[in-house]
Amino acid sequence: MRVAVIGAGIVGVTTAFELASDGHEVTVYERRGSVAAETSFANAGVIAPGYVTPWAAPGMRGKVLRSMFERHGAVRLHARMDARTLAWLWRWWRASASGRYAEHRGAMQRLAMFSRERLRELTDTLQLDYERSDGFLVLLRGEHEQALAEPGLALLRELGVRHGVLDAAGCRAVEPALSEATPLRAGIHLPDDAVGNCRQFAHLLRGEAQSRGVRFRFHADVQRIRPGARPQIVVRHAPADESGALATADSTRTGFAPTRAMPLEDATETVDAVVVCAALDTARLLSPHGLRLPMAPVYGYSITAPLREIDGQPQGGPRSGVMDERYKVAISRLGTRIRVAGSAELGGSSSQQSAAALDTLYKVLDDWFPGAARLSQAQRWKGARPMLPDGPPLLGRSGIDGVWLNVGHGSSGWALACGSARVVADALAARPAPVDTAVFAIDRLRA
Repeated sequence: MRVAVIGAGIVGVTTAFELASDGHEVTVYERRGSVAAETSFANAGVIAPGYVTPWAAPGMRGKVLRSMFERHGAVRLHARMDARTLAWLWRWWRASASGRYAEHRGAMQRLAMFSRERLRELTDTLQLDYERSDGFLVLLRGEHEQALAEPGLALLRELGVRHGVLDAAGCRAVEPALSEATPLRAGIHLPDDAVGNCRQFAHLLRGEAQSRGVRFRFHADVQRIRPGARPQIVVRHAPADESGALATADSTRTGFAPTRAMPLEDATETVDAVVVCAALDTARLLSPHGLRLPMAPVYGYSITAPLREIDGQPQGGPRSGVMDERYKVAISRLGTRIRVAGSAELGGSSSQQSAAALDTLYKVLDDWFPGAARLSQAQRWKGARPMLPDGPPLLGRSGIDGVWLNVGHGSSGWALACGSARVVADALAARPAPVDTAVFAIDRLRA
């Protein structure tokens, strides 16, 4: 089959690879100049299936309301929210009381566990060399965090996730650089989980996909989809080579923003199937065909900085990854760098960075690993994570003739990408799914 994949984030790249591995003729259309240029660019890098969970959860409504009055709240509501975001909040509020949290969380975690195994398989089989390390430690500052962790521990046991509950000394044995000055009640150690550089992996897998015949078309903005037995896409693009370099003008790293006028060309491509992995742009492409996805950007932040060195060797920082449960901030070791990521912000835009959100990241880093990073060289990032109000992504048929979905992964795109791609490729080939996919079907939004 000739398949068009729209979007070249981590979800689009993994989807293209899996489809090509099944023998399909695949072309990826990406409006930016490279793979992993938006949400996948500087995420936390955490691959922890036990902590993949929907936002629509018992107690989450109260947590969001409390966060509004906390200086370092994990969730932030922008002062100005458009009608679409307010409608999303209302649907999320209702979904939190739907009673489907356990079902959704269980399905997402099973998909995440399958995805983790598929990621390991690809890494080992293809010998992909990217920044990664094993193990993940959840830090519980006090009795309150420890009590809140109990239901999650029960679910980890139910799912058979290998883990250990450690006291403060045990946590510091796993992560020796943890500051002694910050109070620490306990920790949850997940030795089978990991952190890894999502963007590096995406670039390496792009190369493997190309070796299987996948064509990447960068600076190619899909204008519309024409459904049918042989669907069409209308693409607007500037002439570019497959490396993503424009033939007629320069562009910024973060967007399709030429520095001088360039000729735009519209082309119509006819294929056998279209797989939409276009994150927030998915709604624009599908709404003309009667499918209005209630998806909103939940913005996350990260700072990435080199570790300090002594005699050319990086010092301090985590061995792998830690999560501060109170502030929902992850600190990851990526080679000789450290990345601190967190916050969940609704409203605003990707160009407006919150000083308060960044201050929280710096605070948590200083609490646990003071002086470990050269912050004068820190790179700040804000990205939009496309989230559905009830939590799980949409995988498989869209209900529109010839159009398939792999969207809505929220903050778990990296943790779910490899598994989601395999699920969609199997669905396209009419093979049995490797995990139960009922929760991920479009039908749940129509119920």
